[in-house]
Amino acid sequence: MKPTNVMLLEHLARYYFAFPYAKGRVLDLACGTGYGGQIVAKAKKKVISEMVGVDIHKETIEYATKTYYHPLLTFQMGDVLDPNFRASIGTFDTIMSFETIEHVPDDQEFLSSIYKLLKPGGILILSTPFGAGKGIKSAVPFHYHQLTETELIDLFNGSELEFQCVDFYFQLGVVVEKVKRPDAHYPIGIVVAKKAN
Repeated sequence: MKPTNVMLLEHLARYYFAFPYAKGRVLDLACGTGYGGQIVAKAKKKVISEMVGVDIHKETIEYATKTYYHPLLTFQMGDVLDPNFRASIGTFDTIMSFETIEHVPDDQEFLSSIYKLLKPGGILILSTPFGAGKGIKSAVPFHYHQLTETELIDLFNGSELEFQCVDFYFQLGVVVEKVKRPDAHYPIGIVVAKKAN
């Protein structure tokens, strides 16, 4: 994509937003072509022990492996909803999952699967576009649905999973804000959640 592409800039902003949280063993879940993993691995090489990019598509992983090398970064195919995934990949101190939850039919199952991959005290950074709501078909053909802001917040606040701390952020273009401006429409939500120790 060209550097003027707004979608690319928004994706880059999310990876830069994740910098302060990236440490130890890091998973980039649904890593796509891999540029984000390389950016984080380069920037945080002193505090990251390993960075793993996972995607469900073989061609995407092949491209990422050829294009975005870094000594701390590896790429592999995988599906977080596969019951054997955790056994094959292990657990992580930090998990980034940007624009993924809308691609799965059951957001609770998805969140539960990610939770199992987090070490105690581990941090999850998750983003998703807001839309018409759960169970309502999205205009984007690969999205099962797009959660409303309230549904995203309820997914974490109402979860039986033990998150010690959950913070919600809102993204408008490349700007990520914790406090919403009343005159702004935020198309993307970002959650930072810490698993209980």
